[in-house]
Amino acid sequence: MFDTTLSVQMTHILLQGFVCFVLAMIFTPIYTRYAFKLKLWKQQRETTTTGEKAPIFRKLHAAKFKRNIPTMAGIIGVVAVTITMLTLNWSRNQTYLPVFGLVAAGAVGFLDDLINIRGSGKGVAGLRSSLKFFLIFGIALVGALYFFFRLGYSQIHVPAVGNFEIGWLYIPLFVLVVVATANAVNIADGLDGLAGGLLASSFGAFAVIAFAQANYGIAGFCLAMVGAVLAYTWFNIYPARFFMGDTGSFAFGTALGIVAMLTNMAFVLPIVGAVFVVEAGSSVIQILSKKIFKRKIFLSAPLHHHLEAIGWPETKVTMRLWIIGAVSAGFGMLIGLIARG
Repeated sequence: MFDTTLSVQMTHILLQGFVCFVLAMIFTPIYTRYAFKLKLWKQQRETTTTGEKAPIFRKLHAAKFKRNIPTMAGIIGVVAVTITMLTLNWSRNQTYLPVFGLVAAGAVGFLDDLINIRGSGKGVAGLRSSLKFFLIFGIALVGALYFFFRLGYSQIHVPAVGNFEIGWLYIPLFVLVVVATANAVNIADGLDGLAGGLLASSFGAFAVIAFAQANYGIAGFCLAMVGAVLAYTWFNIYPARFFMGDTGSFAFGTALGIVAMLTNMAFVLPIVGAVFVVEAGSSVIQILSKKIFKRKIFLSAPLHHHLEAIGWPETKVTMRLWIIGAVSAGFGMLIGLIARG
């Protein structure tokens, strides 16, 4: 028998994704006009995270930074998703937290991007890494405390095993998941179109998982995120018109981590976002290797820059990582559907 209620829910969720996509497409020329007028150019970095010169990175992207490319375009998605949620998604108990994370982390990234724009390009222009970590950590901690004390979350689901009561340990786990995801998305945002395509796959997978759990508010938020990042990717694919900047990468990554916790799928997240995990892992390995063994594992980190350094064209790297990201998101979604808790 056809379930009309389910059909209405599905239509409402799809509408949120479509409306958010349209809003983002409408806001894009407005942002672009003022970005070029105000000269919101992304400043090229000249050193690595650990302070050494970055000649390989500079050589790979020298042509790109000969033209002025605006940053902070992630603000388009943040605004579009927020408006969509406030007007079309009334599941406040399911959308308040991801929207809070989206806006708060976006504000941190916005400040970082502003400092980068005013910087000279020497060094890694922007907020100090330690300060960015502290601010994102603070946002994650607020979310964790709200989840634990207000919503009563204290269990974690392990696929194919079951639910485990972990008590107050839920708080550090929540913080770890959100901070790690925010930074992983930030690290992966290094090639034209790369982060946008990966985020679309990840949020799409969680939209399906949330729908199967009857968490229709979360599903609507996820599909709105898909609409926003698809609109962004339309203009960000090679050659990019603009970059999402830390405004977008921190906002979208934080929201993705919160969605994983809301759906109780923290252990599925590394599968859905496998490329993000590998990208962040390659940077960590590179840093540790240089500090401990005084040598590099990769020609340039993260992984997408290493693939460029060995001769892969930027578009080839992006599209192959898109494919891997789509497959891993699909596999993670399958696990989440079979063993949802």
